[in-house]
Amino acid sequence: MRLSAAIIFLFLFFPRITTAQQSATETVKEAAEAHIEIELDPYYASAGLYKSLTGKPIPHLSAASEIEIYRELVKKFYLPRTAVLEASINPLPYAGTLIRAHQPGLYRSAKVSDNLNLVEAVTAGFEEPWALSLFFGNVINFDSIKKSYRGKRTGYSGILISGGNYHIQHNKLIKDAWVEVEGKLKGEQYLQDRTLRWSFRAGLKTHDNSNITDSFYLGCRRSRTDFGSSKNFWLNNSGFEYVADFSRKNFGPIRHFFLVEKKFLAGRRTMFSLGTGFIWTSGEKYTGKLTEKDSGRGNFQIMIRPNLEF
Repeated sequence: MRLSAAIIFLFLFFPRITTAQQSATETVKEAAEAHIEIELDPYYASAGLYKSLTGKPIPHLSAASEIEIYRELVKKFYLPRTAVLEASINPLPYAGTLIRAHQPGLYRSAKVSDNLNLVEAVTAGFEEPWALSLFFGNVINFDSIKKSYRGKRTGYSGILISGGNYHIQHNKLIKDAWVEVEGKLKGEQYLQDRTLRWSFRAGLKTHDNSNITDSFYLGCRRSRTDFGSSKNFWLNNSGFEYVADFSRKNFGPIRHFFLVEKKFLAGRRTMFSLGTGFIWTSGEKYTGKLTEKDSGRGNFQIMIRPNLEF
């Protein structure tokens, strides 16, 4: 119990950090050699190996606006210039499976209603504990207030192929060899007065487990953090994410994910964020032994996401 509680505490309050393995000299960077970028977040942590496919350095924009970044990424979407091999883990979602498996008493005591288990509410939203991914596409860098935070000033557009060997259903690990292919437009910009994060994606997901429905999906996410004065309470220091999944068999909706976030200044460049939302799951998403009606739960799951941003 102490170990599980420690895992939840560690990742829940562990700050969102992005760093990079820096080359010994600027000359190495300009030669477009492979480099590693690491991202740490309570819900998504990854290590990616970046390699130019053209032998040229990753393109750099100076003080580009969000629209200019989109334009640069989209206009060469069809011509991959960079490859990224990435290994990732979803720490809190995986911690939730450990609690349910090894501390069932604690997990049951966290149940408030059929739609709200506090452990699941904090860890829900990710359908896999980890993944291995290969990205082909375009990557651009742009100015940031901290050059060492390369991951915070990078835009991506291209094709992402991911795979793994487990699926998460209500904090339970289900054996499943899955493969996902998606087109993605993603980026993060770390400015003096604010931070912008965005992601637009569409893809297909195939499951080896016959009790999990193959799907296609559309998703978007945008988050803005203002470290100065915020004139618009609702638009600034806020974020949202929405993903809709549809069955590839009959095109019917099988899952809706919706999350909104509000952020509050906790220090000079520190923000406390609180997200809330829901996951709606159709009875067609799972069949056989995984059927939702046999799990003792409703098809509506409430989410709660506290976090710290720096």
